[in-house]
Amino acid sequence: MTQENSSAFPEAGTCRTAGKIMLVGLGPGGHDHLTARARGAIAEADTVIGYVTYIRLIQDLLEGKEVIKKPMSEELDRAVEAYDLARRGKKVALVSSGDAGVYGMAGPAFEVLFQSGWTPGSDIQVEIVPGASAINTCASLAGAPLTHDFCAISLSDLLTPWPTIARRLDAAAYADFVVALYNPKSGRRVRHIQEARRIFLRHRDPETPVAIVKSAFRPKQRVEFMTLDTMPDADIGMLSTVLIGNSNTYVKNGLMITPRGYTNKYAIESGHRAARGAEKAGRSLSTGLDGWLEAIRTSGKTPAELAGIYRLPEDYIAAALEAFTGAGETPE
Repeated sequence: MTQENSSAFPEAGTCRTAGKIMLVGLGPGGHDHLTARARGAIAEADTVIGYVTYIRLIQDLLEGKEVIKKPMSEELDRAVEAYDLARRGKKVALVSSGDAGVYGMAGPAFEVLFQSGWTPGSDIQVEIVPGASAINTCASLAGAPLTHDFCAISLSDLLTPWPTIARRLDAAAYADFVVALYNPKSGRRVRHIQEARRIFLRHRDPETPVAIVKSAFRPKQRVEFMTLDTMPDADIGMLSTVLIGNSNTYVKNGLMITPRGYTNKYAIESGHRAARGAEKAGRSLSTGLDGWLEAIRTSGKTPAELAGIYRLPEDYIAAALEAFTGAGETPE
């Protein structure tokens, strides 16, 4: 059943019966990865609103419910519809794949709510039901690529200017993050993934491992390993998530692994956890903050020279040295 879209925001606080909006993350879509609370929220709802594909994933859970399907790019319409129904006392499940708060419907929903005058103390309740994001589900199929610092960047420029996306890509590549690229390619957006690769190759080795995960935990699931160099040969689309490793990531026996750094600190090959060299178990690395500050203080080098060595801003190094010296700190 499809209702007409609300053309304007109704006044907040005018609902006679308290309604509820549940922002439900469906995870990858299969029932095995749907949380118990997500199932409960869908069961509790009078109305379920979502993108056509997401509704299809939970079709067998929707018997007897009002179902409102919306095409892609109508996120605000979905949110307005949910708010309008909640004002009338309905319990509404506004569903997203993955997690509702990660490129999902939580953001648009709160934009609509706040613009309408809603506050957390209003009659309408709002609950966020978390789900496994694509970054988690895709990583689990690829191995353990996210066990060190990582970030997610969407290549969609429908709402974000390309220069902003490019700056984020460049910063993440320079900083050696493992990066998950969402929305890497579509029928009309074919050059974005090429430009992302171009930016990464400014800072990363061409042999940096890349995993392309398509339709994670769905019938047409596919996992493909390659490198930044060979990435143009990959079959990448809107249902793909691209995982780009950092400088330590490797692929072995069909698994993509990003080390946390334990083997750099501990001699685990000896059969027990023995700290290497000057390192101490349970303490910061000798190259941690205090050790690094002492090293640059006694290096005899200028902030400009140190900036080139450590690839850090010169003004940051100068300020850190001044604060460290002024505070009279000594490393452990």
